[in-house]
Amino acid sequence: PYYVNINQNLFLEAYLHSSDPNLVLFLHTCVASPTPHNFTTGVYDIIRNGCARDPTYATYYSPHRHILRFKFNAFQFIQSNPLVYLQCELVVCRAHDYSSRCYQGCVKRSKREASS
Repeated sequence: PYYVNINQNLFLEAYLHSSDPNLVLFLHTCVASPTPHNFTTGVYDIIRNGCARDPTYATYYSPHRHILRFKFNAFQFIQSNPLVYLQCELVVCRAHDYSSRCYQGCVKRSKREASS
């Protein structure tokens, strides 16, 4: 566990351990949950499909493609224990493969047309 105060900046770094220097990391989704066993219902999206959902989320410069740095403000779920569990999904791509998911950035789902 890592202990922080509410609204304190929480800095995170993801590091890809690989001998291949031509790999890139992309933060696809990062969600917080009040329990360690359920990351689908009752969760809080920090980033989803590469799109920031938390207004305190920010990325930081990294001199290396295989290191991701970001932050968001610590929070607590209402009417639950003070623990918050974090699960992030990262994508690994080849550097300079501009058709890969890593270079698409934020992808918003297209809304379906409602039938009459």
